[in-house]
Amino acid sequence: MRLTAWEEERMLVFSAAELARRHRDAGLLLNAPEAVALICDAMFEAARAGATFADVEAAGRAAVQPGEAMPGVPSLVDEVRLEVLIGDGTRLIVLLDPLGAAATEPNGPGSVTLATADLDDPAAHLERRQVVVRSASRRVIHVSSHFPFHRVNRRLEFDRGAATGFRLDIPAGSSERWAPGETRTVSLVRYAAEMHTGPEIDPEGAPSDPPTDASTQSGPR
Repeated sequence: MRLTAWEEERMLVFSAAELARRHRDAGLLLNAPEAVALICDAMFEAARAGATFADVEAAGRAAVQPGEAMPGVPSLVDEVRLEVLIGDGTRLIVLLDPLGAAATEPNGPGSVTLATADLDDPAAHLERRQVVVRSASRRVIHVSSHFPFHRVNRRLEFDRGAATGFRLDIPAGSSERWAPGETRTVSLVRYAAEMHTGPEIDPEGAPSDPPTDASTQSGPR
């Protein structure tokens, strides 16, 4: 038998749906792939029988009830997309929240539960200081939140000794920006843990004071 790619996909969906039906008939709760297979199989069958777009969509929504799936599965299956062949040609059917997770699992996987009380700032006890920083660059310079501030681009002019062991006192993932010639005062906060300061970094990213330890030098032994 020679099958097209479409027919091979249909057979694969049928096989997965048939296995899901056996599990459901045995009293087992469906996992996410099984639930999706049953939904897609029901829509394929409805389309094959000549149903309209609305009827095919309704068949998919009726294929699996929320109580037939494992806890968390309705939230995982938040969307099902399937191309079916109906009377007016191939149509894409999109089922949003086909298992009714919004009503049955308000706190399912991926949900966000807000704390009932304000949390203490873990960095509240750390030392902070203000530093005046001037950009001598001809280009914009960005510094991210947790980069060791004494190792930033050398074209930012400030007291690097005072900044050793500190970072920008801004939310994680954010950054500060200096335009060419701009001077700004920023707040720095000390790292909570001890850090290895390492050699200074020049604008091209190479250490300005390379290590001279004999164990790091190459050559004959």
